This record gives sequence, structure tokens and C-alpha cells, in this order.
Amino acid sequence: MGGIALVAFCTAGSAFAAIDATRVAPGFKFEEGKTPVGADLRGGFGNFTGNAGSRTGTGGLLGVAADAQPWRFLGIEASYEGQRLPIDDSRVGNGEAMWRHNLSLMAKGGPLLLKDKLFPYLGAGLGLSYLNASEGAEFLYKNDFIEEVPLAAGADYHFTRHVFAGARFTYRPLFGTSFADQATGTGQTSGGLINYNLSVGGQF
Repeated sequence: MGGIALVAFCTAGSAFAAIDATRVAPGFKFEEGKTPVGADLRGGFGNFTGNAGSRTGTGGLLGVAADAQPWRFLGIEASYEGQRLPIDDSRVGNGEAMWRHNLSLMAKGGPLLLKDKLFPYLGAGLGLSYLNASEGAEFLYKNDFIEEVPLAAGADYHFTRHVFAGARFTYRPLFGTSFADQATGTGQTSGGLINYNLSVGGQF
């Protein structure tokens, strides 16, 4: 009789554990094989800070990004940006610029609001930019590889399940910057990069 009672108790305990697991699992909001993925196009403008900013002006940017959101409150993004930053220096001719080509990887985290339509977030990641001086400025400005740490604040709004738009502010501390060493007069290039952009995209 005791054996029967023990079996019944264990069976009931297993059933309650299974029920409890089904209640807890959705809280993680991770559905294997159903991770939302998407892509967006973005456009905006920005400029360098520091003495790099004193030698260049505000420039427009265009970019494309692919992203995935494997967890409810955390997403991952890989992106490319192209940007033209005009050179503001009387020693070079008009129309000269530094062309920036950037690849970045960023993690974005934040709450889902307004019935999961609004996603305000903070982001941080790593990036690498190649700066290419236009031909008429190469005697004073040089091509350069720059490491970046993009730090972002933004928000995405989903108009439908598959269509969204967003806005973002990004500040990038820069490391290894030397493209304007000859132009600054100090022999060093300093400063970060500030960009503002809008985006529109789709999620699947």
C-alpha cells in the first residue's frame, strides 16, 4: 500500500512540475526556430568631435543593417555605413572629403512597450572604419583604419508585425586615429564621432 502511495505521489509531483515549467518557459520569450530577424536601410548625418571635428564638417551617411532578436529584451545587429565628411581646411581645394566605410556589430537591449510595438533601447558594440581621403587632399590628409566603440540610444516602432521605423543617436569613441596628424599642427588627431540617423525596415 505504501508503495502505491509513493508512486502516486511521485506521479503527481511530476505532473505539477511539468505544469509549472509550461508556465515559466514563456517568460523567457525564446522560441527556438522562430527568432525574429530583419533588415533596415538608414540615413542620417554626423561629424567628428575634437580636433578632427575642427578640420571636417558635418556629413551625410547611408547604411544597411541586419538584425536578430533571439531574446525578448535583447537584439543583435550587424551593419555597414558609408559617410562623406567634408574637409574644412583652406589649404585644400573645395569639394575634398574623408570617405568613411564602417562595419559594426552591436547588442541592443531595452523593454517592449505599447503592446510590443515600441522598442526603446541602449546599444554597445565594436566597429572598424576605413577613412579614405579624396585625391585632392592626400598631400595633407591620409587614409586610415580606425577602431570604434559605438554607443547608441534609440527606438524602433513597429507599425505592423513586419514593418518598422526607427531613430538613433550614436557616439563612437575612436582609437588609432591618425588621418589628420599632419593637418592639426599638433601631430595628433583626437576626437570621437557623433551620428544621428533614421531607419526603415522589415522583420520576418
